[in-house]
Amino acid sequence: QVQLVESGGGLVQPGGSLRLSCAASGFALDSYAIGWFRQAPGKEREGVSCISKIGKRSYYADSVKGRFTISRDNTRSTVYLQMNSLKPEDTAVYYCAAKNTYTTLQTMCAGPDGMDYWGKGTLITVSS
Repeated sequence: QVQLVESGGGLVQPGGSLRLSCAASGFALDSYAIGWFRQAPGKEREGVSCISKIGKRSYYADSVKGRFTISRDNTRSTVYLQMNSLKPEDTAVYYCAAKNTYTTLQTMCAGPDGMDYWGKGTLITVSS
């Protein structure tokens, strides 16, 4: 059974940090690029960061560049998103998703359509 399970969400104060994990099972993680997406209340789901199959390349949305870092450990079937200097506008449900074939990471991160597998999401609330 294919599964992506996100963890690490919660309530954090502005300026704080969190690390999200995305644990994969039921498929070969190293055959898939992984993206982190988020959806804030009343807004469309948007790409945050994406990483290539073996982690050599990554892409970040402008809104998180310099604050978030994506990484992966294929031996642990896990992808991470380290989030620093969090802002209230980062409040959203964060999802990880996997895609086997893609043209560029930027294209993959541009929108959520076409991803092969999705997790159920984890909520991050940035508030004082």
